[in-house]
Amino acid sequence: MSGILDGKRILITGVLMESSIAFHTAKLAQEQGAEVILTAFPRPTLTERIARKLPKPAKVIELDVTNDEHLGRLAGLVREELGSLDGVVHSIGFAPQDALGGNFLNTPFESVSTAMHVSAFSLKSLTMACLPLMEQGGSVVGLTFDAQYAWPQYDWMGPAKAALEATSRYMARDLGKQNVRCNLISAGPIGSMAAKSIPGFGELADVWNHRSPLEWDMSDPEPTGRGVVALLSDWFPKTTGEIIHVDGGVHAMGA
Repeated sequence: MSGILDGKRILITGVLMESSIAFHTAKLAQEQGAEVILTAFPRPTLTERIARKLPKPAKVIELDVTNDEHLGRLAGLVREELGSLDGVVHSIGFAPQDALGGNFLNTPFESVSTAMHVSAFSLKSLTMACLPLMEQGGSVVGLTFDAQYAWPQYDWMGPAKAALEATSRYMARDLGKQNVRCNLISAGPIGSMAAKSIPGFGELADVWNHRSPLEWDMSDPEPTGRGVVALLSDWFPKTTGEIIHVDGGVHAMGA
């Protein structure tokens, strides 16, 4: 039986560990018939090592999403490898340590600016760098952590995710005429490298132990990866500007 991504060509960012959502997205995408290309920063060799655990080989391109030179050469490098793109996965987020862990009121603007640039503005930068390859339209999918709420320890990554969510809506508005869909998956907490960089992450994640209607497993990124793959497929042809929650239902619960 054919997969839901048969014939699709997908660029995926953020594969840092085998436990990451991005890795499981890449794995599932390949299993569903897609050709996959990965980007990595700052250590492409680490991603190349992890990529060997995928079902099929995947080329890794070095990409710093805050570097205009890297962004400018991206389309050419991808075109050499795949010819074109049908989908892009934005799985990138970063905030300096002084922007996390209960330091919200004391974080300097320089650190906030870095968090916003890497975690939110990069969705637009990455998409525009890839847009020349999506001549037949395509699907852009990013990952957020529900920005409706102020989470323990999450601090300036919260406003950065709120900016990411707004950015996705505006991109959906402006790219719809080119048949490019822009959506986000709002995931529950996963024990990834990004999560481990948040001081007091356990306190944040403990919310799911008490409020999730469906049992939530922080060590299992596959449900989130399935959500991303579904949005990359043709099964959501008229869905854009949306945020789909893969969080066990926590977003729907009161206190």
